[in-house]
Amino acid sequence: MAEIGYFLSSEEHGPAELVSYAQQAEACGFRCVMISDHFHPWLDVQGQSPFVWSVIGGIAATTGLRVTTGVTCPTVRIHPAIVAHAAATLQLMLDGRFVLGVGSGENLNEHILGTAWPSVGIRLEMLEEAVEVMRKLWTGKMVNHRGRHFTVENARLYSCPPDAPPVVVSAFGPRAADLAARIGNGFVTLAPDAHLVRSYRESGGTGPVLGLVKVSYDTDEARARARAYKMWPTDSLPGQLNQELALPRHFEAAASLVTEQAVVDSVPCGPDPARHADAINRYIRAGFDEVYVNQIGPDQKEFLDFFVREVSPMLEQ
Repeated sequence: MAEIGYFLSSEEHGPAELVSYAQQAEACGFRCVMISDHFHPWLDVQGQSPFVWSVIGGIAATTGLRVTTGVTCPTVRIHPAIVAHAAATLQLMLDGRFVLGVGSGENLNEHILGTAWPSVGIRLEMLEEAVEVMRKLWTGKMVNHRGRHFTVENARLYSCPPDAPPVVVSAFGPRAADLAARIGNGFVTLAPDAHLVRSYRESGGTGPVLGLVKVSYDTDEARARARAYKMWPTDSLPGQLNQELALPRHFEAAASLVTEQAVVDSVPCGPDPARHADAINRYIRAGFDEVYVNQIGPDQKEFLDFFVREVSPMLEQ
């Protein structure tokens, strides 16, 4: 049976709001949240991008939720030793309920220190080495590592949890799904793609498969459609653009070619619970173990009430 979680969008909401939404989600019966980890939002109109590690600290201090980053890039902007340090601390603060979601990143967030943006193959290679470094540090032993991409010298995590955080790996194609199966404790992807889930399983992946569903609930469907189009046209960009563009204004230029219909074709909009439930059920049918629901816009409390009251009873559990 798939577990339904709540997604916290760091691109749309400030730190205090994110902590409050997590508390509200727990009060509504959710047991787990996923939170995005960005330096920049995709578009200026989204307007936010708090430091995710501080936000998770607030969630840890005020809820009993399981928290997954969706996802962190531990390779370019932040060295994997620092990510390992942060993740170990949160695993302790959350009493073992922290899950580190990792991915190969986007130029949007990773270029800020002036580092060249690597090719896809190099990024996956860096991600594999980063996970190796983090797992070494989570043993609590002294670590010296000199790899192709990362160096760690005389590093030891003293505040180290008894159980290392699970690492779930983001992937959008068979090659990355194979990497997730090989180095991860789970697999994160954004589309209800049964073939990709099967590829992960056939490659030896035994951990949970996690997915994300964006929705735009509103009592007025036209308003819901307009909000989805305004805030998330970037989800409809083709190919590698989401990984390669460097600035929100570049995304704005690219997204000007996206139509409203292209966005709402993949985002359930409006007050019909069947439409929202169907979007989630597609992930459940595709074999996902956890599905995180992301309400676009500021009306989070209204959405949570609607979800519990009308959508949840229609899910195929």
